[in-house]
Amino acid sequence: MKYTFILSCIAFMLGSCTTNKNNIESSIKSKSMNDMTIMEVTSFSINSNVKSSDFKNRDVQVGNDFTNKQPGFIKRQSGVNDKGEYVVIVFWEKMSDAKASMSKFMTDASVADYAQMIDGPTMKMARYAMDKPFDADKSQFVEVMSFDLKSGTDITKFNSLNQKVETDFTSKRDGFLQRLTGVSEDGKQAVAVYWESKSSSDAALKPFMASPIAGEFMGEMDQSTIMMGRYNFLNAKPSKKDQVVSLLNSFNTGDQTPISYINPNKYIQHNLGVADGLAGFGAVMQHAPPSGFKANVIRAFEDGEFVFTHTEYDFFGPKAGFDVFRFENGQIVEHWDNLLEVQKPNPSGRTQFDGTTEITDLHKTEANKKVAEDFITNVLLNHEMDKVASYINPTNYIQHNPAVADGLDGFGAAMKYFAENGLVMEYTKLHKVLGQGNFVLTMSEGKFGKGDHTAFYDLFRIEDGLIVEHWDVIAPIPAKSEWKNQNGKF
Repeated sequence: MKYTFILSCIAFMLGSCTTNKNNIESSIKSKSMNDMTIMEVTSFSINSNVKSSDFKNRDVQVGNDFTNKQPGFIKRQSGVNDKGEYVVIVFWEKMSDAKASMSKFMTDASVADYAQMIDGPTMKMARYAMDKPFDADKSQFVEVMSFDLKSGTDITKFNSLNQKVETDFTSKRDGFLQRLTGVSEDGKQAVAVYWESKSSSDAALKPFMASPIAGEFMGEMDQSTIMMGRYNFLNAKPSKKDQVVSLLNSFNTGDQTPISYINPNKYIQHNLGVADGLAGFGAVMQHAPPSGFKANVIRAFEDGEFVFTHTEYDFFGPKAGFDVFRFENGQIVEHWDNLLEVQKPNPSGRTQFDGTTEITDLHKTEANKKVAEDFITNVLLNHEMDKVASYINPTNYIQHNPAVADGLDGFGAAMKYFAENGLVMEYTKLHKVLGQGNFVLTMSEGKFGKGDHTAFYDLFRIEDGLIVEHWDVIAPIPAKSEWKNQNGKF
């Protein structure tokens, strides 16, 4: 019965694809559409009683045993988004190939069990004649957007604007692979953007939405018809950064898959309140409150075998945290962190989380790491305070420390307050410097307040060789008698 319902849904969608042909673009007439590469997009959810692992395995089989063997087949991709919604994208040499394959699919008993896994009412399908062939085999992530144009839109001007989005913005972003545009037989537009990874797409999305060209581009669309999907490919291995973000997000979703990113035989823990290995991680999770822990990853960065994140936690209360993960042979094998209770905004009204998130200047990563390292070494370790202005922008320094105001004046006032009240902020050792582009994290040891043994995690944003923004977490290091592992804080 479910299989019959799925076939009815497909038949209905196929019929609806051929209506309203008067709206089709002048640049792609129906008579020539059969000569163009076709992108077939089917989105859906799976039934609640179907395990995602079972569906993924069967999906691979259907691709290998059925779709890939059909005449005119070019490429098949399956993906899933953060909500657990799926997409199957198939490229065909021409429209008649796509239609012939679907006709066969509807009557082939060998794929009936696959169709029964799909929640029929959630399924949507459309086919688009694309402007160029697919050429992004290394992609692990895709954005697919479909929409109708506003009535009366000048299609020639829109096509020019559509191309300008790619040349002026998308193609310049790190991790971009290919942008395809197309139109269906009834004139619906589609844009598919292929990226190396989800993190590349994430880094580009917010800046694009804030750009003038995005407003101009989306202003030509009928807003009520816009549909947007962002999918990780099922057969793609997430980047190290994406693995860490998924692991932290599993606090919110309950998804067990990211646990597999941790090496079960080697997980060195530097949070001194947690025991070593997966057993220690599991023991913490067993003590979670009924509502569970929550994690909102604000910033994430990748530096070789290391990933570091800046996260807003609900972890035995609201906390700001930096986490560092080390990978070995593709799995997480080591973890450091520093956590502090969320504080009220600082004297400049800034929080521990707001501020710039966009990663830029990837080619300056090593130079920017050197700036941060030299600042910690010369100013905070060697107390060469006369060199402060050589590292911190004297006219533009944004401060997120909960107790310090913006600018060099704010930094100076904080140092004066500590001196006048018999308090210390003393850095004694720099342990690690990690960076990506314009962001650098330093991990240092020292004394704070009344001389408490302390861990300093400082995140710097660097622009034109000077520090222009700063976040930190300053947290006491517990006495060794309280440690639940013997790995040390650093």
